[in-house]
Amino acid sequence: MKQLIAVLLFILALQPLTFSQSRLAEIRENIPLDSIRLSDPCILADSETSMYYMTGTGGLLWKSKDLSHWTGPFQVVETDPDTWMGPRPMVWAAELHQYKDKYYNFATFTNREVKIDTVKGNVIERRASHILVSDKVEGPYRPMEDPIYLPADKPTLDGTFWVDEDGKPYMVYCYEWLQNWNGTIEKIELKPDLSGSVGESELLFKASESPWSREINDAGDTIPNKVTDGPWLFKTQTGKLGMIWTSWVFGDYTQGVAYSESGTLDGPWIHEEEPITPPNHGHGMLFRTLEGQLLMAVHSHRVGENGRYIRIPKLFEVDDSGDILVLGQLFNGNWEVY
Repeated sequence: MKQLIAVLLFILALQPLTFSQSRLAEIRENIPLDSIRLSDPCILADSETSMYYMTGTGGLLWKSKDLSHWTGPFQVVETDPDTWMGPRPMVWAAELHQYKDKYYNFATFTNREVKIDTVKGNVIERRASHILVSDKVEGPYRPMEDPIYLPADKPTLDGTFWVDEDGKPYMVYCYEWLQNWNGTIEKIELKPDLSGSVGESELLFKASESPWSREINDAGDTIPNKVTDGPWLFKTQTGKLGMIWTSWVFGDYTQGVAYSESGTLDGPWIHEEEPITPPNHGHGMLFRTLEGQLLMAVHSHRVGENGRYIRIPKLFEVDDSGDILVLGQLFNGNWEVY
């Protein structure tokens, strides 16, 4: 029960942060990375502009030439108030992806005015992963052809992008545990221009399959955790397909890794026994710097003196030269041993 309360507090704590980041903010310059408060950071290294672009929960954009100091935040997301999102949706876990000749913004939108279900006393709001598009990395990012990518009666979140061995583009996302009480990670095929989805979703794995994510139930027993969060796909230099994703180890928000035995999204997905990040670091993604170095962006997650959650983006060096990822040093303006 304590772990469930911690998760619910984490979700509630996201909400005022999300609304505040959706308002127009003063543009600031030369801001150190560790001075930015941001959940679910995602960084795109853009060779055309020789810049780094960072977004995340709230949907705002920061830019930097060196990863150490940033300018922003910029408003870049434009939604249609006449769609299911409503006039002022919450924005979670935005990601930037360059694909062919365009830039895409994968994000989770929530319309708090629409209720789709009530499970175990929890009212579930209309929430879903969606994709916006722009001709420029700095946006604006606007909706495309299809207003709905995923089922309207299911809360989905943290959609990410992958082109599988069949050459088709996919959204990989979480079906939220608040409704099914055993969160899943699933895939759905996308149209060639990512303007909509094709067919039905397919299950990749359930939260309960992880050996490292744990919680304690009301009876005091240790059981598998129910949360799936923040998937991100990658391939090692040896060609091994993997996925980082986040859950909880009792009260600690933490990230693990799974690898596909088939080398495709269809798996089966085999989970590492232990998490890859230190406790209270999660919702990560991987990117290569403009010089080719592989880094992992995550947010640290702790409770401040006022009882509010504090989330700060952090960068780790990563070695992917073998079949598995190996986490390296922490970047804080320079490389330090964590």
